[in-house]
Amino acid sequence: MSERIPANNAPYAFEVEKDKTYFWCACGRSKNQPFCDGSHKGTGITPVSYEASQTRTVYFCGCKATGNAPICDGTHNKK
Repeated sequence: MSERIPANNAPYAFEVEKDKTYFWCACGRSKNQPFCDGSHKGTGITPVSYEASQTRTVYFCGCKATGNAPICDGTHNKK
């Protein structure tokens, strides 16, 4: 299994749409951060799905170390 690569030392603010599903990049290799582009293939790491319950701004984790994937929990501030 490969290591997760921090993509950013801050969360990604993104406007999600109600009832739409998003796939958060958990490996850090995607060129389409914070979302998966398939770059995880062969790493043993898979993306995390997020279904929006309402239209609003969501803060997706950028450091890939959150304990509340895919949402930022402030872990990047503890490094």
